[in-house]
Amino acid sequence: MKLFTICRLFRIQRILIRYQLDDLLFALPLPWFLLAVRFTLPWRWFPRKPPKLNRGIRLRLALQSLGPIFIKFGQTLSTRCDLIPADITDELMLLQDRVPPFDSRQSMKLIEEQLDKRINDVFSRFDVKPLASASVAQVHTAQLKTGEEVVVKVIRPGLKSIIDQDLAWLFIIARTAERFSANARLLHLVDIIIDYEKTIYNELDLLREAANASQLKHNFEGSPLLYVPQVYWSWCRSKVLVMERIYGIQINDLTTLAEQRTNMKILAERGVEIFFTQVFRDSFFHADMHPGNIFVNTANPWSPQYIAIDYGIVGSLNTDDQDYLARNMFAFFKRDYRRVAQLHIDSGWVPAETKLNEFETAIRTVCEPIFEKPLKDISFYQVLIRLFQTARRFNMEVQPQLVLLQKTLLNIEGLGRQLYPDLDLWNTAQPFLERWINERVSPKNLLSNLHSQIEQLPYLASMARDLLERMYQLQVKNPPVPWHKHNDDWFLRLLGAAHLIGGVILITSLSLNQLNCWPASIMIAVGVYLIVYR
Repeated sequence: MKLFTICRLFRIQRILIRYQLDDLLFALPLPWFLLAVRFTLPWRWFPRKPPKLNRGIRLRLALQSLGPIFIKFGQTLSTRCDLIPADITDELMLLQDRVPPFDSRQSMKLIEEQLDKRINDVFSRFDVKPLASASVAQVHTAQLKTGEEVVVKVIRPGLKSIIDQDLAWLFIIARTAERFSANARLLHLVDIIIDYEKTIYNELDLLREAANASQLKHNFEGSPLLYVPQVYWSWCRSKVLVMERIYGIQINDLTTLAEQRTNMKILAERGVEIFFTQVFRDSFFHADMHPGNIFVNTANPWSPQYIAIDYGIVGSLNTDDQDYLARNMFAFFKRDYRRVAQLHIDSGWVPAETKLNEFETAIRTVCEPIFEKPLKDISFYQVLIRLFQTARRFNMEVQPQLVLLQKTLLNIEGLGRQLYPDLDLWNTAQPFLERWINERVSPKNLLSNLHSQIEQLPYLASMARDLLERMYQLQVKNPPVPWHKHNDDWFLRLLGAAHLIGGVILITSLSLNQLNCWPASIMIAVGVYLIVYR
């Protein structure tokens, strides 16, 4: 372990003591053995002055002092007004875009170094005072020489070393937990941190964020649901991003939205629709949906349109995960808990030997009470706790590739609760899922899927031929004892015909069920080779 990593731990400890956050921790209903730890902490052996600041301010100051990973944790907590007291969430909301900025002279110097031009050569106006500042970057407003109003995003200096040290400790904690706890192994903590490591480092590359923004803009081009500002690629670098400046109302500014007579019901429903469209139609979703990154267009309050910014964190799902989630949620909305249980077993999320009836009953016990209730009456916190208890009972494993999606869902649910507490999440999402599943099994989609598989046949046939030729060369060098003396061409052709027929049947079946068709394609390719080339 590096010396700087050890020093980082002492800095974290010093900040926690300075803001007396250990008092907040030990005020929670912890197990007795954790509460007993407070008597072993030396700084608690002596009387301490009562804090001058309230707990919300202390927590915010501590998190912003500790750096980007801790600030992002605070941003997530700030969206959960249902779980966190108001005096804390009100302060944590400031972490979304009101983190203290770094020196503007550093910012301007970095911009000039990245663009290899002076500020005045690129911008006709550049506002030195930052418009907003967050955990990873800060934003300045400017005007290009060509007249466009833009924002200039600049990465904070010196972040990588802090992130490296924090991740090192997270890995140590995760590996230790997995070593001594079966529950931790089911959570796949190390895999989750590996995924988070990729996510946080990707966020430090603004060229990647620019590409994400361009992709999202293409996906929602002309859509009344979501507007994505334009990227000015000529002035984008790894640490500098120049985008169109947008004007709108921040999503958590409920007073201004009410004054504009914004239709909050439609706004909340469109937020759900945007999320499901990104996940299931595009498999490309904005995964940093805290209120600091979401605005509402002021042009038409009766048909409100979202505006999204900050595309450093995006998520995607493969076809199998999409299909699994859609079918699971669809069965969930239909209260078909037996289907939900079967899907978990088929996907390998729970062991194959799991008793289906018992698992179905456990899921029903957790899920049934939350139906036919508005969002304000649903305690997702209790549901998550009980689901975790069910997971432990049936050895259900957490899927690391879905953690980013789960985090986004928590943000979306928190925003929905603020915007329109009576939102019926089930009736809003169910028609979308029904339409998506029907499109997946439509003749047009099946033919498209079959066509894409057929297009691969020449390539697969070539691969099969090369493989068989290599096997033949090995056979010549090490000839086996012949099992008959007759010409075996008829046998190879018969084998090829069997592969071809079996592959056609299998590819049709798999396409109908929206499953991976590669095994069937390989069978067909081998069959074609054995019949034609032999």
